Amino acid sequence: MKTKALRPAPVRLVTLGCSKNTVDSERLATQLVGGEVQVLEEGSKDSSPNQTVVINTCGFIENAKQESIDTILHYAEARQEGRIGKLVVMGCLSHRYRNELEKEIPGVDAWFGTMELPSLVRSLGVDYRKELLGERRISTPSHTAFLKIAEGCDRPCSFCAIPLMRGGHRSVAVPALLQEAQNLVAGGVRELVLIAQDLTWYGLDLTGQRELAHLLDRLSAESGAAWIRLQYAYPGQFPLEILPLIRDRENLCLYLDMPLQHASDSVLKRMRRGISARATNQLVRDIRSAVPGIHLRTTMMVGFPGETEEEFQELCDFVQEHRFERLGVFMYSHEENTAAYLLEDDVPVETKQQRADHLMELQQGISLELNQAKVGREFTVLLDRLESTHWVGRTEFDSPEVDNEVLIPAKEAPGDWKPGCMVKVRVTRAEEFDLVACAVPDPSASL
Repeated sequence: MKTKALRPAPVRLVTLGCSKNTVDSERLATQLVGGEVQVLEEGSKDSSPNQTVVINTCGFIENAKQESIDTILHYAEARQEGRIGKLVVMGCLSHRYRNELEKEIPGVDAWFGTMELPSLVRSLGVDYRKELLGERRISTPSHTAFLKIAEGCDRPCSFCAIPLMRGGHRSVAVPALLQEAQNLVAGGVRELVLIAQDLTWYGLDLTGQRELAHLLDRLSAESGAAWIRLQYAYPGQFPLEILPLIRDRENLCLYLDMPLQHASDSVLKRMRRGISARATNQLVRDIRSAVPGIHLRTTMMVGFPGETEEEFQELCDFVQEHRFERLGVFMYSHEENTAAYLLEDDVPVETKQQRADHLMELQQGISLELNQAKVGREFTVLLDRLESTHWVGRTEFDSPEVDNEVLIPAKEAPGDWKPGCMVKVRVTRAEEFDLVACAVPDPSASL
């Protein structure tokens, strides 16, 4: 007598941290769905007591680590009370602190690092299928997706623990990326956001040469994506050859995310960034000169060990001079096993917070002025969602989740609008970090 095989338990994925984690969770979900496992949406109300919860953790800085630990403890309690079946933890925090966490949180059934996807998949009752590597079940809105072109990092930044969790830099071959991009576009994706710990290092491990320009050329010409944008470009030894492509290719967004971290020579040296303040200034000028209209996003760190008021003022002066269109700030986190951990974390938390607040106050004023200059101008906007009385979208100058948005009153919009449409709008009002616009009355505006 034949018996029917038991199907694996449904899996709920809880993803924390950055866009790289999002891609990892999407790849896991693709494998599970391929193995006929039900994947529950993170916010779904399915309360099946036999479900397995998989938490994809972040271990980058203290706040992110605490959020991951709190989430694990929450689900460990649910497991103890019988509200879920199993609890599995993956990702950066698990990779970095597995031994300690196993002792401190016994309610977790299994721990996996950042490079153990096949083992994780098999532990959930599914055969790992290599043929699914170019496919993704995306969790972002269906019209936008992250394309991770490399994993890990070889840069020596003294504050960064990413190499401890993700390993050295490993590029994905161009044909594989092109296939993945084409699959995503065929599934309805219009915007590809290229991510890596450092985009500019792409290809060095494969050919001995930087291949980012070649990759952009192929993706622009062959992927079919309407928009392609670049995030996480390292400033040291920046590949200037990509700039003409960004300038000339219609589907390469006039946008570049380039975390600079600081603008003081002494701080940059202690950070081991491999670039001087003078070279950083020149690079920003060169990029703006080569690509008129480009919008630059950067990230700055305050409170690095030894940062003086004078060094912080250098950073403020730099931000005021270059007037970045998008800027984020985070406070230094003292991370074990990094080179900076050997330095004294001597900037008080209160001072770090004050400096972060001051820098963001400066940026708020800059952002408002730059946004006000857009009033009256027309832009193409990618619609993300309908929220109550407004459509919410983004221009090519804005990456999802982290940048400005454009709000369009729904009552003034054509009835055929839907998420993923690219529409023409005219800016009517500017706020510090958002724009308000109206639809351009043109029946051909919805592309």
